[in-house]
Amino acid sequence: MQALEADLTASRGSSVALGFFDGVHLGHQAVIRAAAEDAAQNGCSTAVFTFQLPLNSTMKGGRLQSEAEKHRVMAQLGVEHCMEPPFEDVCGFSPEEFVEKILHRGFKARAVFCGDNFTFGKKAAGNVEMLRELCAPLGIRVQVVPMATYEGQLVSSTRIRAALAGGDIPAVNAMLGRPYRIDFAVRHGKGLGRTLGFPTINQIYPTGFAEPKYGIYITRVKVNGQWYAGATGFGTRPTVNTTGEGATCETFIPDFSGQLYGEEPELEFYEYIAPSRKFDTLEELTACVNDAAAKAKAYFAARG
Repeated sequence: MQALEADLTASRGSSVALGFFDGVHLGHQAVIRAAAEDAAQNGCSTAVFTFQLPLNSTMKGGRLQSEAEKHRVMAQLGVEHCMEPPFEDVCGFSPEEFVEKILHRGFKARAVFCGDNFTFGKKAAGNVEMLRELCAPLGIRVQVVPMATYEGQLVSSTRIRAALAGGDIPAVNAMLGRPYRIDFAVRHGKGLGRTLGFPTINQIYPTGFAEPKYGIYITRVKVNGQWYAGATGFGTRPTVNTTGEGATCETFIPDFSGQLYGEEPELEFYEYIAPSRKFDTLEELTACVNDAAAKAKAYFAARG
């Protein structure tokens, strides 16, 4: 997937999916797939218009994925080109300017695809009906894609954040259409786990990301192209935290030995198995970690 350049799409035109696409959940995937199918049928490029927000922005809530993960999933869905300007660069466009500058001139759009709650232009002045009115004279088709549902309710990034905060990982994964995943760089910790016999990789959630519920999770980690079962603790490490440190995401990988400092392994969450708690002894902490690792290995062994 490439950043959009005029000469890449000028000859064929584009079928364009529109949205912020945080999480690229089932509803987002439906919009992107509709654009990809249309592009294939009409000899166009599959493209996405989205935008970047500062991590400290609260406009869309805590992030569900990194930009790299967002682009990886979109590329898997067939997106060839992506225009993703900073929000401040486009938020002042009127609806008319958005259609003319972005869709018509930028993408050479032949068709655009969005959900029925899509808004655009300065102060979200444009809605789907206005999009149809502005696109029609330019020969741009507008297709509204039905919103996806899960357990009878609409799938949304807000709903996924709430499930994540509640530790309902199966619901999170069902609405995402894939396992919830982080790919943050591994940092140096205090090395206590190694001392106790369960060395961990330490990945810190950046400011602005939605966080899971504090507790212990069954996870798996991709290292050098291979997946390993893992036991992940997310929280403030109440047994050993004596300085008021913030939350950490630490994963014990029982079948892997080696150091991953500075690397960005993919960590996928599958089940919440226990809340965070303060143990009376380090021996109890060690037993808890080893038990979680055994449950993780059994979980994946049962699923092949």
